[in-house]
Amino acid sequence: MKRILGRSGIEVSAVGMGCWAIGGPWTMGGADVGWGKVDDAESTRAIHAALEHGANFFDTAANYGAGHSERILGAALKGKRDRVVIATKVGHDVDESARNVGLYGTSEEDSDPASHMRADVERSLSRLGTDYIDVYLLHIWGLSIERALQARDVFEDLVKEGKIRTYGWSTDRPDALAAFSTLPACGVLEQELNVFTGSAEILAFAERENLASINRAPLGMGVLTGKIKPDTTFGEGDIRRTVEWFPGIKDGHANQEWLDSLASIREILTSGGRTLAQGALAWLWGRSPNTVPIPGFRTVAQVVENAKAMEFGPLTPEQMREIDRILGRPNLTAAAS
Repeated sequence: MKRILGRSGIEVSAVGMGCWAIGGPWTMGGADVGWGKVDDAESTRAIHAALEHGANFFDTAANYGAGHSERILGAALKGKRDRVVIATKVGHDVDESARNVGLYGTSEEDSDPASHMRADVERSLSRLGTDYIDVYLLHIWGLSIERALQARDVFEDLVKEGKIRTYGWSTDRPDALAAFSTLPACGVLEQELNVFTGSAEILAFAERENLASINRAPLGMGVLTGKIKPDTTFGEGDIRRTVEWFPGIKDGHANQEWLDSLASIREILTSGGRTLAQGALAWLWGRSPNTVPIPGFRTVAQVVENAKAMEFGPLTPEQMREIDRILGRPNLTAAAS
């Protein structure tokens, strides 16, 4: 099962592998923003398992693990570069030795990534062990549009030089994406999107402008897998212990409203023998032909489960409409059906 990354024409597996968690522990502004301890050997086995099961798209970032995720991914893919599509992200000051990440400014809005991108792309290339990056993403959610357009000039130059193949912005601000994503070399955007949350406006924009919508949090930081219960607690260094910006988790626990809603649509999501996680991915594929979910992973088992979702394909238009009816919301997928 394949999808195209918008204007770039790059073909990828319909599911990608999000590499945030395999970065291990790291901090930003003194706060833990990783997913806790990680087994690098298991991460490597998981990356290989993804390829064995037909998933060839990997989404990482310079700041994940303060460079560690890129290093693990690059080492695991040594000798396999021609078989994979790699997305990574730029915008932060990465201190690998301290496992800490900061901004190039006093706030996200006034950060100045453009002045540092040429050095940063070389560092990412080195960590990944490659001489080009397929998808390079601006990774500052709240950056001012003016600063983002300065960064876009550098992205355009990097495309012309062959350092990157396409680029986009990882943010959920429709006005920012509309201003940023106007040039032909921009092939993607990255947005939070899953069965319960995400901007329909941004997705519609991606469809109109022939951009791939790479989907963050497709499994709701684990909540949509069915493996997180009301009393589940997260380990030391796991961002889910303290995360405030994600609606699926409240005060270090799964949002009970989400769990109740998940139970109400469980039968549809698990139709045909799917697991809940596979059903959540199937919903995203049914939502739009432009979506490419990137569920995170730390284990081989997680990768295999997510990759095997491609064997089932998307939910049907009828199933998509029934989910909207059960959840009491407008038919989100009318255009897609």
